[in-house]
Amino acid sequence: MNNLNMGKYKYDIEDRLITFSVQIILICGHMSQSFASQHLAQQLIRSTTSAALNYGEAQSAQSPKDFLHKMRLCLKELRESLVNLKIQKGVNLIEDAKKLDELIIENNQLIAIFVSSIKTSEQKNK
Repeated sequence: MNNLNMGKYKYDIEDRLITFSVQIILICGHMSQSFASQHLAQQLIRSTTSAALNYGEAQSAQSPKDFLHKMRLCLKELRESLVNLKIQKGVNLIEDAKKLDELIIENNQLIAIFVSSIKTSEQKNK
């Protein structure tokens, strides 16, 4: 472990959300100019970046209730992103099938992390 990573979690969620958003933006940049492609690409970029941005806000939440609200927003946006990716996979809008599958796996893992984090936070704040 290098000095830069000392004291950090094995997987920093903010970094993962940012990386996920960047990967989505990059893959959407290679999509066709059809109406469906552009519509879904724009919505996917909005939902993935919203999850990352809301997570950043959650880190400065004013109360446990505010934290939970922002974390639930992240989860909502991640679930929306997953459905979007599945639609795009169903109609082959993203040509790189391997990359698409990797993004779906990462999206599922992020959802699982947020579900767990929300449950833990809810139990701590009862």
